[in-house]
Amino acid sequence: MEILVDTSVWSLALRRSKKKATDAKLLKSFSELINESRVKIIGPIRQELLSGISEEIQFQKLRKHLNAFEDLPIHSESYERAAEMSNYCRKKGVTGSHLDFLICSIAEYYKLSIFTTDQDFSFYSKHLHLRLYYE
Repeated sequence: MEILVDTSVWSLALRRSKKKATDAKLLKSFSELINESRVKIIGPIRQELLSGISEEIQFQKLRKHLNAFEDLPIHSESYERAAEMSNYCRKKGVTGSHLDFLICSIAEYYKLSIFTTDQDFSFYSKHLHLRLYYE
């Protein structure tokens, strides 16, 4: 099965600073998914990863690494479905970001699991039919 990887996992993997020992299992799983060509990305996650990098050399290096992964196409229906998901969860007392619900919508459309360290997705999954990937 293919996996839509959330910004939180990408950020952890790309972080130059010291990583915690507890991150080792997650990073190993992420590396295995890459080697198995199971990792998927969307443009908004790519943008989020590239935003805020002040040094041009670092920006270009990260851009080059990310170019190995093709963005999944996002159709208007996916944005509409994301809004529906957001509205539904809000009625249930669960709020989230627009990007989080777009990720949920894309995962549903392409039948993908979501790989994230963001605990908000566990709340969404109580109300939406999401498959979360656990390493």
